[in-house]
Amino acid sequence: MTIEITNESGVSVDETVLLRLTEHNLAQLNVSPDADLAILLVDEGAMESLHVQWMDEPGPTDVLSFPMDELRPGTEDAPTPPGLLGDIVLCPQVAEAQTQAARHTTLDELILLTTHGLLHLLGFDHAEPEEEREMFGLQRELISAFHASERRRA
Repeated sequence: MTIEITNESGVSVDETVLLRLTEHNLAQLNVSPDADLAILLVDEGAMESLHVQWMDEPGPTDVLSFPMDELRPGTEDAPTPPGLLGDIVLCPQVAEAQTQAARHTTLDELILLTTHGLLHLLGFDHAEPEEEREMFGLQRELISAFHASERRRA
């Protein structure tokens, strides 16, 4: 599996945690070890440009996902086939601004946003109430399991 993380945001981020998180989540979702994805961290100006270009919405946002091969989660017996998952774009500055309301750290917010972006790459959405319950429930489960695995590492 190739997970490429590029930080162009100007903000120091613990990329190893994001890498472990993504590897953990992909394993939990039974995605092929031969699937590839990229995570790009950008500043507010770059994120605003992407947000306007792709969503036709003003201002920077926290996370954008750009799926490629339309892969979906697999099962233990039938993992997701190899392919290109796509790109997750994060804006640490926007994430940091959201931490006060969420009452957690910027890294915690980036963990949430990375997981959220990954689920979008795998076809999850939250436009309808039922979709939102499913996606956000799975997001909570993945993050909780990741934190438990991190505690075991310590």
